[in-house]
Amino acid sequence: MAESATPEPLWLVAANVVRWRRYGDGGQELRPGTKAYRGGAKVYVMGTYGGMAHEEVSTIGRGRGSARWITIDTGSRHLHTFRPELVYSPAVLRRDEARWVASRTREEAEELAALLERLAAEYRDSHYRTPHPTPCLCHTCLTAAGPEGVTPG
Repeated sequence: MAESATPEPLWLVAANVVRWRRYGDGGQELRPGTKAYRGGAKVYVMGTYGGMAHEEVSTIGRGRGSARWITIDTGSRHLHTFRPELVYSPAVLRRDEARWVASRTREEAEELAALLERLAAEYRDSHYRTPHPTPCLCHTCLTAAGPEGVTPG
């Protein structure tokens, strides 16, 4: 007998991939999204690496090339707008069940989302330690929360 029951919904942290990211020597080049995800794509954070200060997170999302669901580790600096979300999607829940994430409460997801949002912003701003190119389309500059003297292009 095949099991066709849908998994229980889970609280996960959702985020979006930055539309543009700095790349190359000193971060003077810009690339859209990441190698695995399109810019603006919605992803779900399955887990983080606390021992590495949450610089990398494990994500589930629709891949850039085929729009199939993929599971991949990505830099938290390439994500923004972390938020708790009750996930019902069977495809996400099946992938999530196969991994290490235990069922989270809404409060735990809110705490993790706030932590990741703060850390990701710090990592985006400190990664290259060089001035932004002019004009700059990176997430920090586009949201006008960039370093002093940098204006959105």
